Amino acid sequence: MYNLPKLDLNNFKPLRDVVFENLRESILTGRLKPGQRLMEIQLAEGLGVSRTPVREAIRKLELEDLVVMLPRKGAYVTNMSLKEILDVLEVRASLESLAAKLAAKRRNDKDIEKLKQIIKKIKDLSEKEDKSLMVAISELDIELHHYIFNIANNKSLTKTTKIIWEKEYKFRLSYMSEYDISLRIVDEHEKLVKAIIDGDVITAEKSALTHIKNSEEYIINNATLKQADL
Repeated sequence: MYNLPKLDLNNFKPLRDVVFENLRESILTGRLKPGQRLMEIQLAEGLGVSRTPVREAIRKLELEDLVVMLPRKGAYVTNMSLKEILDVLEVRASLESLAAKLAAKRRNDKDIEKLKQIIKKIKDLSEKEDKSLMVAISELDIELHHYIFNIANNKSLTKTTKIIWEKEYKFRLSYMSEYDISLRIVDEHEKLVKAIIDGDVITAEKSALTHIKNSEEYIINNATLKQADL
């Protein structure tokens, strides 16, 4: 019933933490879908554990807003409304543009080489015109954004943005799954990376804002998102 990865029982963490991390990763990567019901017995059977660590994990997931408990119905994977997604992108636009601006100021030769490597991998995969590679492209997309924040070298900025990334992750996989959209994103990334490499602070900041703005426009025009969610 649930497409979950196997538990890693070879570490020294408490079982409840191992189960929590497994379910958390499954939600963030889309194995557990938004709106999907989480039934303790089936989850426990699928993971080969008792119901207790599953119940504890679900409670922790609820604290992170990844799971919602509905009265007399049970636990469900949180399903973000259109308004909530747009709110997240509004905040992300400010954070990403600041990171791009700082990265353009602080990048060094090692950073430049790393950025070139990542963007080349993204471009090479996108040119294969294979939709099955969209998950790999999405992962590289995330790696690129994370590395830009690494270059920015601002712990407070990174910590704040991590919360936003996790809220948006499920949508990002859907966004990148459309091939024509992913090609446009590659072009946007190339412009952003070039500006950072060139040390062009203004263009880097503007490119980051444009990238997020285009994501916002896609969501608004996406017919699969119901206006009733507003």
